[in-house]
Amino acid sequence: MEEILNMESLLIDLSIIKDATDNFADSNKLGQGGFGTVYKGILPDGQEVAVKRLSATSRQGLEELKNELLLVARLQHKNLVRLRGVCLQKEEKLLVYEYLPNRSLDTFMFDPIKCKQLNWPIRFEIIRGIARGLRYLHEESHLKVIHRDLKASNVLLDAELNPKIADFGMARLFGEDQTHHATSRVVGTFGYIAPEYARRGQFSVKSDVFSFGVLVLEIVTGRKSNTFGDSGDEHDLLSYTWKHWSEDTGLEIVDPSLGEGFSRNEVLRCIQVGLLCVQDVPASRPLMSSAILMLDSPTATLRAPVQPTFSAGIRRTDCSDRSASESRSIAGSVNDVTISELHPR
Repeated sequence: MEEILNMESLLIDLSIIKDATDNFADSNKLGQGGFGTVYKGILPDGQEVAVKRLSATSRQGLEELKNELLLVARLQHKNLVRLRGVCLQKEEKLLVYEYLPNRSLDTFMFDPIKCKQLNWPIRFEIIRGIARGLRYLHEESHLKVIHRDLKASNVLLDAELNPKIADFGMARLFGEDQTHHATSRVVGTFGYIAPEYARRGQFSVKSDVFSFGVLVLEIVTGRKSNTFGDSGDEHDLLSYTWKHWSEDTGLEIVDPSLGEGFSRNEVLRCIQVGLLCVQDVPASRPLMSSAILMLDSPTATLRAPVQPTFSAGIRRTDCSDRSASESRSIAGSVNDVTISELHPR
């Protein structure tokens, strides 16, 4: 708690937040989950904010609150959500973020009407923006951060539909020379989890790269990674994508809402980069700096991917050595993040 209280510039009085949200009125509710509820608010200076109010029974405990607060407060990048303040008074645990009017990427991408607002140039810029945010976390910040829960609902969109990575409650800080870590508890979301993480609890920057690859393929196809049937070659998004890629019919998986309004070369490059990011072996996946170079270099020759055999955590048999609660989607987080490890590189 002391680390939080020392961040005086971020502290906001409870009375100000109550006034800003009209005492947490239902009319200001933006969303709700296992952690609690998010409300829209307007601070006295006119600034619009989103207030994350943790419930007393939330699985996101104080350690995870501290983790998110202390990480986000030290991370500054245009493709990361900005923390505006915190309030820990009485029984309240509140995090105050910049308000992003277009909510999360999934609310656009998987809505049959709103998805049409995401034309191909916008989708391509969203992919590039997410990539830049991850590169910052992994390679450019004075901290080395593994997000561990990158997914469409944790990418927020501002008024111009620019992406911002959000929700660092499950993030893990790595030392400068640390390459991976093993845990007995797996956190993350069904459909985005890398094989080495789901099977052995090992995670690294390459685990985030895997999640990024899944997200790229979702953006291209307009399909959720975990909404496929249980038979045939289309068991999951990765198998579906590989089938068409290997048969040289990659353009057939493009989101139909795009019509013909997309760049053939950019789409195929994104599919190839996505497949490279979801390779089974972590060492075969690119770093985010390399992935960005691939996306930004239309004339570069990319390495050919091999068939991914893992279905991003969808098949329980892939995680048979773990309990269902560890291999399935986990809304909260676990106490394996220690603030004492938070120091600059």
